[in-house]
Amino acid sequence: MRARHVQSRLGLGALAVFVSQALVAQPSSEPIEQIEVVGTTPLGALADADSIAANVQRATSEQLRERGALDLADFMRRSLGSVFVNEAQNNPLQPDLQYRGFVGSPLLGLPQGIAVYQDAVRINEPFGDTVNWALIPESAIDTVYVMPGSNPLFGLNALGGAIAIETKDGFTHPGTRAEAYTGSFSRLGMEAETGGSVNDRLAWFVTASRFDEDGWRDYSPSEATQFFGNIGWQSSRSKIELGLTYADTDLIGNGAAPVQLLAVDRSAIFTRPDQTQNELMLLSLKGEHAISDRLTLSGNVFRRSSDIATYNGDDSDFEECEDVAGFMCEEEDGEEELIFDPDGSPIPASDAIEGATVNRTDTQQDAIGASLQAVWSTAIAGRESQLVVGAVYDESDIAFHASTELGALDSTRLAVPGGVFVGDSFTAMNADTQNLGLYFAAIVQLAERLSLTVAGRYNSTEITLVDRLGTALDGHHEFDRFNPAIGITYALTDTVTAYAGYSESNRAPSPVELTCADENDPCRLPNAFVADPPLEQVVAKTFEAGVRGAGERLAWHAGVFATTNHDDILFISAGALTNQGFFDNVGRTRRLGLELDASGKLGERFSWFANYTWLDATFRNSFFVPSHHHPLAVDGEILVERGDALPLIPSRLLKAGFSAEVAPRLTVGADVLASGSMHLRGDEGNLLDKVDGYTIGTFRAEYTVNDNTRVFARVENVLDSDYETFGVFGEADEVLGDEYDDPRFFSPGAPRAAWVGIRVSF
Repeated sequence: MRARHVQSRLGLGALAVFVSQALVAQPSSEPIEQIEVVGTTPLGALADADSIAANVQRATSEQLRERGALDLADFMRRSLGSVFVNEAQNNPLQPDLQYRGFVGSPLLGLPQGIAVYQDAVRINEPFGDTVNWALIPESAIDTVYVMPGSNPLFGLNALGGAIAIETKDGFTHPGTRAEAYTGSFSRLGMEAETGGSVNDRLAWFVTASRFDEDGWRDYSPSEATQFFGNIGWQSSRSKIELGLTYADTDLIGNGAAPVQLLAVDRSAIFTRPDQTQNELMLLSLKGEHAISDRLTLSGNVFRRSSDIATYNGDDSDFEECEDVAGFMCEEEDGEEELIFDPDGSPIPASDAIEGATVNRTDTQQDAIGASLQAVWSTAIAGRESQLVVGAVYDESDIAFHASTELGALDSTRLAVPGGVFVGDSFTAMNADTQNLGLYFAAIVQLAERLSLTVAGRYNSTEITLVDRLGTALDGHHEFDRFNPAIGITYALTDTVTAYAGYSESNRAPSPVELTCADENDPCRLPNAFVADPPLEQVVAKTFEAGVRGAGERLAWHAGVFATTNHDDILFISAGALTNQGFFDNVGRTRRLGLELDASGKLGERFSWFANYTWLDATFRNSFFVPSHHHPLAVDGEILVERGDALPLIPSRLLKAGFSAEVAPRLTVGADVLASGSMHLRGDEGNLLDKVDGYTIGTFRAEYTVNDNTRVFARVENVLDSDYETFGVFGEADEVLGDEYDDPRFFSPGAPRAAWVGIRVSF
């Protein structure tokens, strides 16, 4: 029953084949798990369960708990290879997560390149392909798989990789558990779960969590509530499961601050607040039925509703006119332009509306979708092979509203609303998206040690834009493409396998990109949109090769990869601090990398891991980009030349850690993260010094009081190092004074912090 149940949880979107095989391919300090399809030969029997030509990483709920991860993104940042985090918002639940130099972020304006799935439901937001990590219920995670490369089977946006999350249920996680902790930054975290089953037929699982903290930077509190539950039924050949996810967050991340201000006080902020409120409801129904010992059908239907509201207090580009005294103007290309209120009248100047703007947005996204997949096992030339075919469809209805209100900054640099709105800042638009995917995958054993995988997917996307305040934003866009993949693995020995593969994937421009693509009329993300020329879809092509080994005590991997994006879409900054700019196809970008990783056990009481990534991420075409605050800009532009490094991507990344049972009831562990230096955003031409690299460490301990109770402690940034994970250019002197003339803005890393807590189980 266990083997059948695990396969059913992965049986959508070709995850049944590729992810399940990855279990053995992935180095892990845990025992390797065999996964079976109902009534058929185990997938693991195909080429020794090692038929995938990629370096797949796998993590379990036990590893997340052991490492004291705040959430999934935090665990990946500290533990998984080729994962890096830019803390642009400086909120622990709003990271810009990078994998192999591709981004999955909650912030509009970044070139999103990672597809994320929860129980085979794609959870990238429809409006901008963004990923809200705070909406993923960490306490519900059973297993996470990180699939590298441009695997077409994971659909749109899987340019650099895909993340597949498998949740818990009552069959796999019976019993009741609870946890609570507190400590630095007035942080309080609580979570509880309970699950069970009846006669191995009917199962239920429920978990809830609460996070609350003041934050370590000034005026930066956050809170998050998450709930997840499911109920399932299974028989010898069938399974069905109904799941519900709910999340409600209120996050304040006040972002980067001038480097000169941070030199005085690293907890200081520039302007405030920068607030994001999220509410999510996801309802999904999935099922599976084994028609025969050789053929299994699976599918799902879902409805996902996401409401994202932002309230941002910023400095202002509006001030009293010099030529028309007594009224407010905006400077455009060195010339003043009067601004008007919603009634079309010039706005009189006043101290109450000069110095700040309050930018508000509300994005309501409702999506529905379904998928159907067939897995057929057969023998070819006496060897087990497998064919997967499937179809997936989803559509979304998006309503976006935005406005800009004039105000003033108080003594704490809080943007105080002045009650006057800029007339042309109002945006009200709807966007409808429709995505269809048809895919197949065939795994053939060519010889006893040689396995071939061939796959492909056809993607079709339609996006319709409707302007609710006029017709300027109206538009209809269609994108389609077939993406192939091929991979080969060869078992050099019983424990060592070599692999090589090629894959392609595409990303259609998102609605937010299609409405902000004119360099002559830049947008202030996400608050203003215009009718723009269409963008080309991004196509990523990945070559990958390596060798891996998995034994009883040691697992290891060494590999190289090269991913080239064609017609890559980037947000070209026209005013970095205020997020003003436009989206554009900039030609090709390339990520070339080397990955080394290993993990293992020494005896039964000591486990360890280590991974290293070298990454060369560069532009492959030359072009000019606006960067108005760059000190070496000419007429507000800098030249980007072929071979210049992409900003905010370190070239070297090292992670290592261990866990040791030092006494019968006491376990301690530590991990270290070392990052190389990187260029600031806005310095795409690599003209200035980089953001410095850094090394930070974490220590943790857990003591078992009895069979039901454990207490734990965790210390992060043990040496209290000063470091930065994000850099951008801005203009500080108009707010802070003429002495603040350094245009660099950094997001500082958190100082040393400690938490203690308790876990109980029944």
